[in-house]
Amino acid sequence: MKFDYLFRNVTVIDGSGGAEYRADVAIKGDRIAEIAPAIEGHAVREIDGSERVLAPGFIDVHTHDDINVIRMPAYLPKISQGVTTVIVGNCGISAACARMHGAVPDPMNLLGEAQQFVFPTVDAYAQAIAQARPAINVGTLIGHTALRNNHMDDLFRAATAEEIAGMRAQLKEALSQGALGLSTGLAYASAFQSTTEEVMALAEELAAENGIYTTHLRSEFEPILEALDEAFRIGRHGRVPVVVSHHKCAGAKNWGRTVETLKLFDTVRQQQEVACDCYPYSASSSTLDMKQITDEFDIIITWSEPHPEVAGQSLQQIAESWSMSLHDAGKLLMPAGAIYYNMDEQDVRRVLRYPVTMIGSDGLPNDPMPHPRLWGAFPRVLGHYSRDEKLFPLTVAVHKMTGLSAARFRLPERGLVKCGYYADLVLFDPATVRDVASFSDPKQPAAGIEAVMVNGVMSYGQDQQVTGRAGRFLCREKPNKEQK
Repeated sequence: MKFDYLFRNVTVIDGSGGAEYRADVAIKGDRIAEIAPAIEGHAVREIDGSERVLAPGFIDVHTHDDINVIRMPAYLPKISQGVTTVIVGNCGISAACARMHGAVPDPMNLLGEAQQFVFPTVDAYAQAIAQARPAINVGTLIGHTALRNNHMDDLFRAATAEEIAGMRAQLKEALSQGALGLSTGLAYASAFQSTTEEVMALAEELAAENGIYTTHLRSEFEPILEALDEAFRIGRHGRVPVVVSHHKCAGAKNWGRTVETLKLFDTVRQQQEVACDCYPYSASSSTLDMKQITDEFDIIITWSEPHPEVAGQSLQQIAESWSMSLHDAGKLLMPAGAIYYNMDEQDVRRVLRYPVTMIGSDGLPNDPMPHPRLWGAFPRVLGHYSRDEKLFPLTVAVHKMTGLSAARFRLPERGLVKCGYYADLVLFDPATVRDVASFSDPKQPAAGIEAVMVNGVMSYGQDQQVTGRAGRFLCREKPNKEQK
């Protein structure tokens, strides 16, 4: 048989969490055609994978790439890490289904400017993905804050029954067009005033469509147990899986409390389906938030509209040079972006190691000086945490960014190296794979990623150039009643 590609002598880590094995893997069209100890057929292109790992393409379950995958479809920050699929629409903010009537509210401004929000439906967003042909696949959640902004004249209050009904109708339509589920960003001021009941009402639309509920908790600081309880109650009410976004215990007074939060996860997992995602760094990144300004840890300003000249400086340095308090300096910098050194390394390790933790970068592509997680999250897990720190075996690391993620977000026939599955694959050197991106120089491709294939098209190679753009819009797997 004639194949398009044939990977010879590779170490297959198939994404299931099972043991690695040596094999040949053949590709025909957009699918994995054969896996065997030795394949007799011929291929248009053969690749010697000796001492290399062939894994499923990585799935970045937590991104804010909604508009950037369309504006910059080669999308080097992700494909250069071996990422072949991104989930957008996290933290309550999505470009899909969002309509702007004026200034873009915080934190939706992380995604882009008002004129870039031109996707009133999921179908419109999917069509834009098809036209842009990005290098990677894209699936979208629908943001709660985006829905609120469409249906409310004031985001700083609870929604009325009529407004909730409007949001529900729009969410239902979005799910019917292939959206993966609903996301919230309840910590942000634009959603903080929403009641638990408001979110529960929206969650009622999810179960019938196999949807998922993901949440940037109402608090990641001292009230985190209460915030987790709220998230799990919403999941139980809607009878849907819950994913806690970028799980962390933020703030110096909170350090060490992942022992408590993960114990709660253990208890709740016996009754309902819950999981989380995590990025492999002890610093977070977002817009500058007055509630998070403190002298307990360093805060680096990454951008500021009124004062672009201070990008890269700490808030402490800026306040001292301006002879004012941290809060007064913060007010003058707004709107702005910041990196917060607000986590404890042991907490990060505990969450990364937790069995149902997936990997998500949470990178902010529009940030002039982005957190290095935008370019480095996945190789950092493979190199630093798995190989060097031995936090978990490489098979577990790959599972957390492939098979586990595809199953959780119901992405059919992806996330595994398996015959008949889509040929989203990454070939990497386990001895050299590592993150190169740093806080001082964040826009750096990873080392050790040798080839990335998306839907059977070779899309990235050792020369660190994007060679193919075969990404697709991914819909959620339909409920069983529709599969019959």
